[in-house]
This record gives sequence, structure tokens and C-alpha cells, in this order.
Amino acid sequence: MYSKKVMDHFMNPRNVGEMENPDAIGEVGNPTCGDLMKMYLRIENNIIKDIKFQTFGCGAAIATSSMITELAMGKTLDEALELTRDDVADNLNGLPPVKMHCSNLSADALRAAIEDYKKKHH
Repeated sequence: MYSKKVMDHFMNPRNVGEMENPDAIGEVGNPTCGDLMKMYLRIENNIIKDIKFQTFGCGAAIATSSMITELAMGKTLDEALELTRDDVADNLNGLPPVKMHCSNLSADALRAAIEDYKKKHH
């Protein structure tokens, strides 16, 4: 059902945890499935220097959160905003159709954090 990569990111999530004094926080949830995601960013010169997440949800939600942190790290804010749910799913070697909403949430949480940063710094 899940690719080895999804299982790896679920069992060994990257960049998980809370961040002290983040430059931005994005929080999203899906009331239908109950998944909640919180994304923390540290930004220097418009580049994501550190990123952490906390996810309450299924294995796919944890895996997609982990993957998007890897995809966003080191990117400019504009580059990170271009990351799509398909980028997340493709980098995990696919997700079951019923779990695609999980990758939407991770991309939405990243976007929400970037919007939070832009509101505070512009």
C-alpha cells in the first residue's frame, strides 16, 4: 500500500519537533480526517535555514510532513511556495489516492508558515 520511502519517512521522520523562537509558524488541519500539522521556520536572507514540524495524524500525514521539510530546506521563500502536493507525493514514490489529502496538508502548512513570515516582515 505504501512505498518504502513513505514508510521510511513515517518510521524515521526528519526535522520533527518544536522550534524555539521560530521566525514563522504555519498551522493547518483537516476536520474530515482529524489530521493537524504545525510547521516552524527559521529564515535568514529569505532562505529557509531550519524547518521543523509537529503532526498529529496518520502515517501518510507524518511522512508528507517529513518530506516537505526536506524539500523546503535551503530554498528561498518563493521556491518553497512553488512546492506542490504532487512534488511531495512524487518524492515519496507515490501515495494511495485516499491519502493524497495528507500531502495537501503538508504543502498548506508550509505555505501558511511562509505567509505568517511575510505578514510579520513586510
